[in-house]
Amino acid sequence: MQQLLERVKTELKIRNYSPKTIDAYLSCLEDYFNYKQSNLDKLDQGNIREYLLSKQDKDYSSQTINLYLNAIKYFYHDVIRSSETFNIRFAKRNKSLPVVLSRQEIQDLLATVKNAKHLLLLTLSYGAGLRVSEAINLKVRDLNLEELTIHLKEAKGKKDRITLVPDKLVNNLRNLIAGKSGDDFVFESERGGKLTERTAQMVFERALKLSSVNKEATFHSLRHSFATHLLENGTDIRFVQELLGHANIRTTQIYTHVTNPALKNIKSPL
Repeated sequence: MQQLLERVKTELKIRNYSPKTIDAYLSCLEDYFNYKQSNLDKLDQGNIREYLLSKQDKDYSSQTINLYLNAIKYFYHDVIRSSETFNIRFAKRNKSLPVVLSRQEIQDLLATVKNAKHLLLLTLSYGAGLRVSEAINLKVRDLNLEELTIHLKEAKGKKDRITLVPDKLVNNLRNLIAGKSGDDFVFESERGGKLTERTAQMVFERALKLSSVNKEATFHSLRHSFATHLLENGTDIRFVQELLGHANIRTTQIYTHVTNPALKNIKSPL
């Protein structure tokens, strides 16, 4: 099993998959190999179906089941090079709407943060629509405070994109990066180096708990709120798509279901 996992790891690295994706695929495959136990290099679609059904029975989300399926499919098609047609369909994903905070809720949440660096971390993530991974990996050289832009390099999907720097954050950012070199992280930990994703998420969770906001929000809700508020301001959806770095406009269109002025203007007959 370990030899097969090493082959997968090598192939993923050659194809320039992100470290997070590599770790996820290897974890999924190790779990499946332990389930299958023998003839691991032989494609058995009946066995794979039973395995995925066992995950469904344990209430795994559609997104998680698809991750297992993608990893298994990658192994047999791209590593083992099986010529057999893969007939297992992806699990239907839940069409749940993203959790979006109102402008007032954003203000209430940020008002609870006393640490200046943590406050700037959350404020910039909302104001620029950053993922948590993008915020913690942000380097000084990525900021162009004169042009009010951020150049995000090799973001999700290994794609670069440009997003906004809110004008009101320029002075705070200048103070934070003063004396740093271009390769330094904007948001460094106390011990040096970048913050961990978990630390950034805990900063958000602490602020949410201290605020009066009663929603099941996460750090990613800041990005959802950024997109929704831009659309509410009348920003063209194509520009929002570009700022978010979505490859497909349909991904961005989910926010039109959250903010629908025509729907909000309808009065209930009650």
